Amino acid sequence: MPLIGITGGIACGKSAVTRLLAAQGAVAFSADEAARAVLSPGGKALLRIAEEFGEEMLTPGGQLDRARMGRLAFADKAARSKLERILHPLIRSLLWAQIEAVREDFPPQTVLVVEIPLLYEGGLETWFDAVVVVSASEAVQLRRLWERDGLPAAEAHRRLDAQQKLEIKIVRAEIVLSNDGTEQELSAKVQNLWMDLMCGISDPRLKKTQSEPNLMPSDDTSECVE
Repeated sequence: MPLIGITGGIACGKSAVTRLLAAQGAVAFSADEAARAVLSPGGKALLRIAEEFGEEMLTPGGQLDRARMGRLAFADKAARSKLERILHPLIRSLLWAQIEAVREDFPPQTVLVVEIPLLYEGGLETWFDAVVVVSASEAVQLRRLWERDGLPAAEAHRRLDAQQKLEIKIVRAEIVLSNDGTEQELSAKVQNLWMDLMCGISDPRLKKTQSEPNLMPSDDTSECVE
């Protein structure tokens, strides 16, 4: 069963690529979805966050105030590291359980796609047969952050600076999808990628040896909340 990791920079289109692959027939899930699950009200993750950062990080309804937590995490490296050490082991455990469930329940020709923003930062590339990095120019990232999240230039630059450089991820990837263009152009690139995956399961890019999961957080302190 081909296991493909999707990663890249903020506002590069990782989720769009994951959705497009799912539309082609892949089984897909994401670290963001896992994070929302482990951050369910009443769970131990939110309790730990409230203990470490204060009750003001929770909404009156007991959910994570993502905007407030995000501002702190991007502005304070120590706080970001502390947040990652709370969340990442829980997220990774859930993701690996999902991967194992798909392997158990689906036929071996199924393509499994997992979107993880901090894939390389967390040392998770050994989970996958191949890693796809979705890239975009900094100008496009900044424009999308304004259009998508309403972030002013200074805050958008701060979030980009908090990440591992995109060039580092590109060098390490088996496959790179550039996403500076239109949705239609990206869709065409993903269709080509899907055909490669369907016709090239023997592709040497998909012959990496997977290792047992690393469920502990790394020392990297890149962004945790996009």
